[in-house]
Amino acid sequence: MKIAAVQHDIVWEDARGTCAALAPLLDQASAAGAELIVLSEMFATGFSMHPERFAEDEGGPVEQWLQEQAALRGATLIGSVAQRGSDGRFRNNALVAAPDGRIDRYAKIHPFSYSGEHERYAAGDKPLTVEIGGLRTSVFVCYDLRFADEFWPLAPDTDLYVVPANWPRDRREHWRLLLRARAVENQAYVLGVNRVGSRGDLHYVGDSAVIDPLGRPLAEAAHQPTVLLADVDAERVASVRRDLPFLPDRR
Repeated sequence: MKIAAVQHDIVWEDARGTCAALAPLLDQASAAGAELIVLSEMFATGFSMHPERFAEDEGGPVEQWLQEQAALRGATLIGSVAQRGSDGRFRNNALVAAPDGRIDRYAKIHPFSYSGEHERYAAGDKPLTVEIGGLRTSVFVCYDLRFADEFWPLAPDTDLYVVPANWPRDRREHWRLLLRARAVENQAYVLGVNRVGSRGDLHYVGDSAVIDPLGRPLAEAAHQPTVLLADVDAERVASVRRDLPFLPDRR
């Protein structure tokens, strides 16, 4: 299956503006035949700690836009969105929009307390694994990447981990290292999608990547908006795990 990481800038707290700017990048991913297209964390608005200004209810306009794009392009789209749940609490939800209109939702388990995210967004408590094009795909968001123990239990039933992010330049080497670590530990593909651009004193340089089950980069992005493409195969995951049967030794 061909997968695409859309590394993009964000129009701050302006979902309509960001979605319009994404159109040519989505066109590029579609033209390349991508069956899975992944956007960044809070892709439409930026990683803002003021959800009361822009967060939408579940099923709101940005979610609908994802569904429309998925149907239009015959591909599954993933990106995280600030949403208000039925309980009135805000969450950083990764949405998986399938071409048939189905939406799966993962609430970020680890809000980024360093920036106060835990004070504005409720933490999720359930992982999410869905099948996309024959690949068992598990979804996390940004800061979750630091917590290997969240990835480990899902490994036997995961071929591909997807991690949308807003990871700043100052800690870019952590991002690059942890993407590879999660792939090696779990003998699975990892697709990490980070934004580019700046907001105040925070700068984002992308470094989106697709890592194979042996920890080798299949594709890496530089520091500008781009579409990163790679081919992934569930049989490759199974082959690595047969040849190097490390997972059964995990305690």
